[in-house]
Amino acid sequence: MPVTMYEVSIPVFVRALGHLAHILDKGAQHARGSGLDPADLIEARLAPTMRPLKSQIYMASDNAKGCAARLAGVDIPSFPDVEVTFPDLKARIDKTLDFITGLDADAINASDGKKVVLKTRSRHIEFDAKVYLLTFALPNFFFHVTTAYDILRHKGVALVKPDYLGY
Repeated sequence: MPVTMYEVSIPVFVRALGHLAHILDKGAQHARGSGLDPADLIEARLAPTMRPLKSQIYMASDNAKGCAARLAGVDIPSFPDVEVTFPDLKARIDKTLDFITGLDADAINASDGKKVVLKTRSRHIEFDAKVYLLTFALPNFFFHVTTAYDILRHKGVALVKPDYLGY
């Protein structure tokens, strides 16, 4: 039986966002236990030209909800990037999960073979929906999830591979 567009998107986003919430919990716990200001972790970056932890959460959220909405053929909800605490960031993940899990699986599956248009600041990129999901949306989403993990790990949070993978 072929794998559906829904199976390759929503459960994958749900699982990874759950792990991202767990990673944030460990970051908050580390800040409390070590006397760090949580804001220092939330604003931490791997390199000066990279975005901070909070932005990695914003972008993981935006990628998941944007991809899911495009595949389902619905409007992408706007979530202003205002979260600046660990509880705020976790609430953003929860809001994203509520949105994507509320989408119709049949509508997402119906995207197979259709076109998806990604609008950027400078251009519009047209993809086959499956190509968009597999070669753009998922890699981009996981880039931000991985970068969030890496920032916290770099700042001394006791994270291990099972925190990322959930095993």
